[in-house]
Amino acid sequence: MKYNGIILIGLFILLLGISNLNAQTMGNRFGRQRNMAPAGPVQQQEPKALTAPEIVEQEMPKITEALNLNEFEQAVVSSILTKYVQQRIELQLLKLEPNKMRESIEKIQKNQEEELKAGLPEDKFLAFQELQKNRFQVKRKDKKKRKKKKNNKNNSDSEI
Repeated sequence: MKYNGIILIGLFILLLGISNLNAQTMGNRFGRQRNMAPAGPVQQQEPKALTAPEIVEQEMPKITEALNLNEFEQAVVSSILTKYVQQRIELQLLKLEPNKMRESIEKIQKNQEEELKAGLPEDKFLAFQELQKNRFQVKRKDKKKRKKKKNNKNNSDSEI
């Protein structure tokens, strides 16, 4: 009798344990689908720094469209810009004092302008300088849409 009582109590405890396990899975036979703990802050990946050729490659379509460059002029402008963008990136990495940084950037800008002036026709060089002042924002020509006039009189006369 003692033996049957121990077995009966053991089965009862086992049944209680199973019901607790079922409650932990929220009554779903597939278990907990989502973690109940709130998600912690996700570390955002820092944007990858672009290299000089990548930066120039992004800007070249705008420049080509605005200045109507042929393939040779495109190659000249691309190589010159890549060279001087690389120098600017190197300057930023050095983290010089503001005055020295400004002087160096002005020197780089002057050298870039001289090379571009030598490599491009004068009208395209001036257009490039204007484009630089506008920070490579291409102004698109607005096309005026003409409204068609309806000739109701002509249509009504032909129907009669």
